[in-house]
Amino acid sequence: MTPSAGRRFPLPDGFLMGAATSAHQVEGNNVSSDWWALEHGPDTFVAAPSGDAADSFHRWPEDMDLLRELGFNSYRFGIEWARIEPEHGRVSRAALAHYRAMVRGAIERGLTPVVTLHHFTSPHWFSARGGWLAPDAADLFAAYARTAVEVLREGVRHVATINEPNMMALMYALRRLATEHGWSALAEGGSTGGAAFDPSAVEPDPDVTRALVKAHRAAYTALKEADPDLQVGWTVANQVYQAEPGAEAVAAAYARPREDVFLEAAREDDWIGVQAYTRHRIGIDGPLPVPEGAETTLTGWEFYPEALGEAVRHTVQVVGAQIPILVTENGIATSDDERRIAYTARALASLSREMREGADVRGYFHWSALDNYEWGTYRPTFGLMAVDPDTFARTPKESARWLGSLARDGHLPSGAAPAPAATSAAR
Repeated sequence: MTPSAGRRFPLPDGFLMGAATSAHQVEGNNVSSDWWALEHGPDTFVAAPSGDAADSFHRWPEDMDLLRELGFNSYRFGIEWARIEPEHGRVSRAALAHYRAMVRGAIERGLTPVVTLHHFTSPHWFSARGGWLAPDAADLFAAYARTAVEVLREGVRHVATINEPNMMALMYALRRLATEHGWSALAEGGSTGGAAFDPSAVEPDPDVTRALVKAHRAAYTALKEADPDLQVGWTVANQVYQAEPGAEAVAAAYARPREDVFLEAAREDDWIGVQAYTRHRIGIDGPLPVPEGAETTLTGWEFYPEALGEAVRHTVQVVGAQIPILVTENGIATSDDERRIAYTARALASLSREMREGADVRGYFHWSALDNYEWGTYRPTFGLMAVDPDTFARTPKESARWLGSLARDGHLPSGAAPAPAATSAAR
């Protein structure tokens, strides 16, 4: 059952309405990447390898055809550094040709391509050199960005250098703890040296944070020098820290290293990507659990669609109103597509409220276009389209048709959002 039409918010001219994927999560067989090595290494914490993923490396034309037929006008996808430069200094001409064909294919179908250069995965050789902490990491990433211009000049306007750098800096911190205490302590929320371990209390590695900002700035400069018309930014995982009464200073202290420093780095960019899924409540003593009785998703997150509008508002407060916003990810892991529609309707209503208040939002990309590999598991289904694991057949869900109709009509839901269903069952 789709939401009733109700009041609608007309989208501005040129608004990008689409869905998103990342290369490693949908392409399959990304054998030269550090994540592939991690998936197949001894004593890995990864529960399941990516394998063929959704086979989008071969089936991207079908993915784009479906998105266009559903009514979307844009597609955010990634290009894979490990495919383009599988060995240090050796560029694969075949990989570049593949991604050029994807850009051309999107444009031919009337889909505006938004391209991500780095979405969590790096070439294995880059990580073996020390990854983002290597002395020449920024130079290596800028060199990759210059190589990627060969793809981007096919007609890309918006390019994201790095997806969720705050989450990558957090991964480094978690890996350091795993080295010290073992992956089992992290996976189980167990103990480290006798003290209870709380993953939410971990801060992103500060050295990696500085290195990622430096790499982003180097790539930004390289891209703009190659093509001044490129619109360059990066995307941040917005955590929506909500302070309980009296905990405002605590919440601000959590937000600063985990989010705000990455938002501040975008003040010199052409746009900033907002990625929001749920909220995080902060009390005097730190993060609070999901409220008792609240509906949760397949990832265990609270069903809280209004996180999107709140993330946009916070981003404007930190970055400034002069930097345009793209919502580069927003969605829900659920096996109940009616809940996906309900979640997205309320999320978009919260977005339209912020736009009415003056937020310069120029696009919305649902995560994700396809049910895909979610970093160790295929269980959380975020996709607008189901993917058969054996045949790779794509089946659009009702949520895809509903959201595509909004894109085609050029409107977002507006006004009061319906109350959530009262349940604590994981969906």
